[in-house]
Amino acid sequence: MASSATLFPHETIGRRSSQKKNNPINHLDELDSFKCAHIATHKARSVSVQSVQMNEPTTMPLNHSGSVFHFEEYMATKAERVNKALDEAVPLRHPLKVHEAMRYSLLAGGKRIRPILCIASCELVGGDESLALPVACAVEMIHTMSLIHDDLPCMDNDDLRRGKPTNHKAFGEAIAVLAGDALLSLAFEHVAAARTIDLPPELVVRVVPPEFVVQVEAELGAAIGSDELVVSQIVDIACEGQQIVDLKELEYIHVHKTAKLLEASAVCGMIMGGGSMAEVERVRRYARCTGLLFQVVDDILDITKTSEELGKTAGKDLVSDKATYPKLMGLDKAKEFAEKLLAQAKEELLYFDGSKAAPLYHLADYIAHRQN
Repeated sequence: MASSATLFPHETIGRRSSQKKNNPINHLDELDSFKCAHIATHKARSVSVQSVQMNEPTTMPLNHSGSVFHFEEYMATKAERVNKALDEAVPLRHPLKVHEAMRYSLLAGGKRIRPILCIASCELVGGDESLALPVACAVEMIHTMSLIHDDLPCMDNDDLRRGKPTNHKAFGEAIAVLAGDALLSLAFEHVAAARTIDLPPELVVRVVPPEFVVQVEAELGAAIGSDELVVSQIVDIACEGQQIVDLKELEYIHVHKTAKLLEASAVCGMIMGGGSMAEVERVRRYARCTGLLFQVVDDILDITKTSEELGKTAGKDLVSDKATYPKLMGLDKAKEFAEKLLAQAKEELLYFDGSKAAPLYHLADYIAHRQN
């Protein structure tokens, strides 16, 4: 796999050791390290670095015994459990209008990449799915809030989301804003309230250590705060129609907007699973590359697919004259950039056992090669 492929004239993704601090994608500041400082360290595991082939999208040889990983089945099973948990977390109750609006967007489908990433990261270090599920739901609530608000007339002014009218088109702008606000606050409440987890019958009831919950809450809050999602959205709006936006500024927007929540999803799963600090940081870098990859692919799909294929308005970035990777790099270079990000994401997983990391390998491939 590539290990220091030049992506932009101004930077390199994937460089290790002393060069890592100069890389905005791999940069892990003191706050990141502080958040992970109290994570319980599992006793040393034997590390099996395996050569993994990623050509087949649904199954992948994992070891010499011939076992395979069925990615589509894994995704469908996890998504079903996440959907059930989300449905139970937001029952239809008074006041009906706002809860209808919350459920309308939250249960509208979607790939559930972020919650599945959270669960897969927890399982990677030996945690049970039940430990990660409340956090996975919280991540999806936050993501849904960001979509509802992003679609508003004062933001991206979009009419279509997941093949349906956007929330403000269905319920009005005021209810859409409040539904997003309610989902955001519920996300943090849900994590704190679910500290006691009912594991399968063969296991005892397990209480998540309070420091894990605090770390998760801090990670989620940081991902959507004024230094991350909010500021990137402000810069994104300010850059519309500008001809002077460069790749560095575009990367800043999407690392802090799209990539950060994917990163938080993976990191929170690792925290709940009791991953060591070293394990958390490797998965953080994996998710940061994967998150930026998600946005690069999104930009490519916006100009290569129809609204029917995407389930949302195609060509919207062109109409609003937004800075995108195809616009600044050209379509072919944007595709090359996506492949380099994919390689860097996979490189971070070489530290882990190949069979346990299989979902994360496949998730990266799925994000890179998705068609909507």
